Amino acid sequence: MGRKNRALNNGRLSRIGSYAIASSIKDPSCISCTTFNILAPIYKRLNHEDPSLRESDVKDYWMDRNQRILNWLLCERSSIICLQEFWVGNEELVSIYDKRLGDAGYLNFKLARTNNRGDEYGGILGYHFLVLSRHVQFGHLFAYWDFMTSCYVEDSPFDDPRAANASVFADVFVVLVGIEQEQDVNHKVVDVTETPFCLLTAVHKDYFRVINHRELLFNDFGDRVAQLLHVELNAPFSQNLNCHVHQELLIVNTHLLFPHNSSMCLERLRQVYKILQYAESYQKENKLKPLPILLCGDWNGSKRGHIYKFLRSQGFVSSYDTAHQYTDADAHKWVSHRNHRGNICGVDFIWLLNPNRYRKLLNASWSEAVLGMFKYQLKRASLTEEDAFAFLKADNDSDCITYAGFCEALLQLNLIGHCNGLSDEEIQGLWVQTDMDGNGVVDYKEFKVLRVYFVYGSDQRFYLIIRSTFQQRIWSASWFEQGVEANDNDAFSTDAEQAIGFSVKNAVLFPTEVEKGMWPEDYSLSDHARLTVVFSPVRMTCPRLITG
Repeated sequence: MGRKNRALNNGRLSRIGSYAIASSIKDPSCISCTTFNILAPIYKRLNHEDPSLRESDVKDYWMDRNQRILNWLLCERSSIICLQEFWVGNEELVSIYDKRLGDAGYLNFKLARTNNRGDEYGGILGYHFLVLSRHVQFGHLFAYWDFMTSCYVEDSPFDDPRAANASVFADVFVVLVGIEQEQDVNHKVVDVTETPFCLLTAVHKDYFRVINHRELLFNDFGDRVAQLLHVELNAPFSQNLNCHVHQELLIVNTHLLFPHNSSMCLERLRQVYKILQYAESYQKENKLKPLPILLCGDWNGSKRGHIYKFLRSQGFVSSYDTAHQYTDADAHKWVSHRNHRGNICGVDFIWLLNPNRYRKLLNASWSEAVLGMFKYQLKRASLTEEDAFAFLKADNDSDCITYAGFCEALLQLNLIGHCNGLSDEEIQGLWVQTDMDGNGVVDYKEFKVLRVYFVYGSDQRFYLIIRSTFQQRIWSASWFEQGVEANDNDAFSTDAEQAIGFSVKNAVLFPTEVEKGMWPEDYSLSDHARLTVVFSPVRMTCPRLITG
């Protein structure tokens, strides 16, 4: 039976790999990009009845699976490979990847998470349970379990976020039981977190020359990181483009924090903000001409979440959805991850930003995204417009919202008051955007202008529309979530930049069942599907925005 499944998987590999790169074989100017969370061995369970037994305990198992992963990667031979949960703490495995990828012509770049963080459980344990276990009786933690598994997390990639929370905290309790039995909290936590995993980004020397490589350390609760590679297209891929066209691009690989509860949604949004802010700063620092950006990785959030909307508002498009002509509302049509509880979702993306996309100011998109979270919480509470205004007004006798009342509402909605909450500077920025006339209070008229309107799409899913008096326009769902291409009506200078951009020629997920929203039981390479996208370089005109 094992040989049969292996043959089936190898057959799928050959067919899907050939299909994914067929365009690039016929057209040598194309490039391809693969993102794949290869599942850290410490996460992979060998026996569901004994969750403490992991693949990392049995060398033959993790070695065989990783060799199969490498076989697949080298068979497909993508121009860019972005891996997450690579076991950088295992020197033998690192040397195997370095040799096999290096021999195949790849340049490899690795970046481990900070503080030797090797797993999700260490973070959850440290944040929610380590302090509690020192100060409260163990039995009280079960009440906390009930609270955490009942939290609804809008940014959860799973259709049932309670199931997602429960699956995480079930594992935490396994650790906690061991802590209670051994009465050695610190020893247990160190054992769990001393196995570092990292990002691995590989680019093929036939396709790219690496100009620069930067490491972005978020230095946050999750100890997450991101890699940024600045590369230039090699000949013959650039032969169809004249010498006056800038033939460079930025590649980012990351693995965002999982939204275990609502307090982490803001931190996840902040992680993406840091990535975009860093990419923007890098371009200014190096005085770069307009160039495309690829954001690759495991985003731990679906098309329904705040992260997706935030990136869309900055002009990024999901390459897979673009290739298949899916809309933002088609979140149910494909999946890329199944956790050990059987929940499936689509969380792996290769985002593309072409240089001719008009981008709103990053700070403006950030504020809109946070206000979107704020208003989402009000919506969840089933508050009418009048009730929401009264809630924000708090005990203020006048018919307006004060800064103190605004902060109190943020506290009650769990956006401040904890280590991952909004900073004082961020709160002030939100208030400035909310208090449109700058008189120190928000009256009902201002509140109505800022409110979020929900309108039904064809599939009865909500789209977000925000009206802003500053722009003197109604922001449609497509504007807020997508950005727009440059056009003659915007304020641009007369001289235009010629730049390279990319069109999406093809995109596939492996195994094929996930493209239909299903997860095959015989798939064993990872708990994530791999995503491969084929891009075709194109010339595009990028007018310069007038900044003065």
